[in-house]
Amino acid sequence: MSIEALKLVAARFKVLSDPMRLRILQELQSGEQSVTALTEAVESTQPNVSKHLRTLQDAGLVVRRQEGNTVFYSIADPTIFQLCDVVCSSLQEKFEAHASLFAEMVPAGR
Repeated sequence: MSIEALKLVAARFKVLSDPMRLRILQELQSGEQSVTALTEAVESTQPNVSKHLRTLQDAGLVVRRQEGNTVFYSIADPTIFQLCDVVCSSLQEKFEAHASLFAEMVPAGR
């Protein structure tokens, strides 16, 4: 890959490196939601959620739609969940391997 392409990949991972943005994406996985609904769902403030939504929109991960005074967001790039699934599966395998190591250390009946 060229340096320019690697920079684009790094930028995508940087967008996904924030837990609040991941929570927002997780909420939007079930469908379009208003900023108000997202704010309640992720238990944050409206300015904070709006800031993260702007970052996700700039990265092309979500799209914005306005209806009167209400702004709605939805997933623009559903392939992002495939990436999340790969990462989560990898982490699950790692944690299960570690858990089995610790299980062997603990005597039975304890």
